[in-house]
Amino acid sequence: MGIKKYKPITPTSRFKAISDFAELTVDKPEKSLTVALRKKGGRNNTGRITMRHRGGGHKRRYRIIDFKRDKYDMPANVLTVEYDPNRSARISLVQYEDNEKRYIIWPDNLKVGDIVVSAADEQVDIRPGNSMKLKYVPLGTVVHNVELVPGKGAVMARTAGSSVQLMAKEGSMAQLKMPSGEIRLVKLECRATIGQVGLIEHKSFVKGKAGRTRWLGFKPKVRGVAMNPVDHPHGGGEGRAGQGNPHPVTPWGKPTKGAKTRKPGKRSNKYIVQRRVTKRK
Repeated sequence: MGIKKYKPITPTSRFKAISDFAELTVDKPEKSLTVALRKKGGRNNTGRITMRHRGGGHKRRYRIIDFKRDKYDMPANVLTVEYDPNRSARISLVQYEDNEKRYIIWPDNLKVGDIVVSAADEQVDIRPGNSMKLKYVPLGTVVHNVELVPGKGAVMARTAGSSVQLMAKEGSMAQLKMPSGEIRLVKLECRATIGQVGLIEHKSFVKGKAGRTRWLGFKPKVRGVAMNPVDHPHGGGEGRAGQGNPHPVTPWGKPTKGAKTRKPGKRSNKYIVQRRVTKRK
């Protein structure tokens, strides 16, 4: 793993920094664990755009990832480390003793040939890639792929370089420190995978040019202040005028640019012990 930088021989290569892909072992996925991925272009079933600035991009196949890790107490051999176009993290192909193959999110320091296991209701070795319930994980351990609902599958800490730290256990709940700094309560029956998600240097990558963003399926975004008043509340004015509005809003009048949008009476508020750390500009 490493960051590949380029000599500034063109404007696009001046700040470009991408992965050297040294950790990858194969260049083609396991065909039986992929399905076709149809492009939607940000549109819903009626054809209306519900997510702006989406469209185009390279053709992909979706890799089916095992987020439940529900093949219990059966060791699995790590066969490959692969690229996944659908997520920032790398994925690993593992093969169980009964020859079934599955994809998992690749943890940092997991190598080809290692053995991983998912415990049903006991503690296993605290090694990257092993999965167990939070009630068996020692305090202070760094984990990823954490469930919010027991048995439903991992939803937290799945992106490249992400991790969650187990801070405390109280009754039937565990206190987890999230990547944002938020401390949250999660049931001890929820499962988590030991270790940190691989490709930690992903946050240091620089695309370098607009074309690379288009390959990923994102279209250009126009600033509101560059529009006309008919198109955006921030538009209009003489010359290079600012937004003018002391309370910045979206094109539909909803407060934005740092305005809190979480509902005060949300039911999951009781599970948040400490709010996330917000950086002041």
